[in-house]
Amino acid sequence: MESRVETGIDYTIARRRMVTEQLQAHGITDRKLLHAFLTVPRHIFVDPAIGSRAYDDCSFPIGHAQTISQPYTIAFMIQSLDVRSGDRVLEIGTGSGYQTAILSLIARDVYSIERLGSLAEKAESALSRIHTGRIRIKIGDGAAGWRHYAPYDRIIVSAAMSGRPKALLDQLADDGLLIAPIATESEHLMLFSRDGYRVTQQRLKKCAFVPLRKGVSP
Repeated sequence: MESRVETGIDYTIARRRMVTEQLQAHGITDRKLLHAFLTVPRHIFVDPAIGSRAYDDCSFPIGHAQTISQPYTIAFMIQSLDVRSGDRVLEIGTGSGYQTAILSLIARDVYSIERLGSLAEKAESALSRIHTGRIRIKIGDGAAGWRHYAPYDRIIVSAAMSGRPKALLDQLADDGLLIAPIATESEHLMLFSRDGYRVTQQRLKKCAFVPLRKGVSP
């Protein structure tokens, strides 16, 4: 909760404006999702020098050529996934941990993979300062998923993939949904759904994400 975050500045109004002007005004209607955005303090997941700009509708660098996505992009992806309270969610790309925190307040369990050890440590440190749901973070190759806890009801990928995410789709539960930025000739958010052995896909909108890298790095 905000009371556990010692910043000396109250960003409650900035968060409310973010939710009203950036999310609700652009079609984000899921009440639990909006409440999560009102609850999670985005400023602790970015450089402290950014201050109240943390609630602007833009991405910010978080080091290692990675970024924290703009709030609307995160909200659009999660709303498109229709995450429910009983869902087990796999997140590819922990990054700053902000999206992880949002997901944890909606889903039952969040399993998050980050290939950069230093980023994973920073994310865990930030997450330890606030109230979250159940989160498990692993340093590993996100492209390979996390088979130990599969299948997952929902999978969200926070970096651009160059093609169909077969390894991740193999870890998706029946009736599950997966959203990922797919970069071919152009880059689009794609929503995949599983019905038994049948997987269908839907192109949602153009996007721009950092590319998904394979392997693990300190």
